[in-house]
Amino acid sequence: MAEDELALFDKSINEFGSKFINIFSDTPCQMVGLRDAYKDSIKALAEICRQNKLIQEKKENLLKLITEVKGKKQELEVLTAKIQDLKEEYFRKKETISSANKANEERLKRLQKSADLYKDRLGLEIRKIYGDKLQFIFTGIDPKHPESPFMFSLHLNEARDYEVSDSAPHLECLAEFQENIRKTNNFSAFLANVRKAFTTMVYN
Repeated sequence: MAEDELALFDKSINEFGSKFINIFSDTPCQMVGLRDAYKDSIKALAEICRQNKLIQEKKENLLKLITEVKGKKQELEVLTAKIQDLKEEYFRKKETISSANKANEERLKRLQKSADLYKDRLGLEIRKIYGDKLQFIFTGIDPKHPESPFMFSLHLNEARDYEVSDSAPHLECLAEFQENIRKTNNFSAFLANVRKAFTTMVYN
């Protein structure tokens, strides 16, 4: 019951009590006892109202706290999901890089195995140099100076394509040879064409 309603109720009871006392004035002791009991009841009822109000406030504070905790829990779940996504992305990229490195190593191994075959037939020596490059050195091209080196460098770029550079002496057609090997992947024909170009340069 609201406090205003209690006050109105109290007023009504007092008026009733006054009338009751006037009518039954021959029993004042009983009326006094009844009035005191009424006042005690009003006090108890007022205390109950205050307690209910405190309980309601505590209930509201508790609901607010529960809502905040749920919000923090949702934020934590979102953050945990993001961390998991980052982990999965990291492992995917790591696996991709690992696979690319393995493929790169296999291609370099195949090139190295071919070195022995080319060395005897084409006077070719292959060296691994700085930057994961392979240096190809031809000899026996110039009849007057058979030990004179004719060379170029080769490596695999980020796109895993052959990239040819550093030819000495310089070959104008090296870019064309590079484009051909990227299309055909015929390494033997590529080497033969480079040697032929060096030979043509010497005789011209």
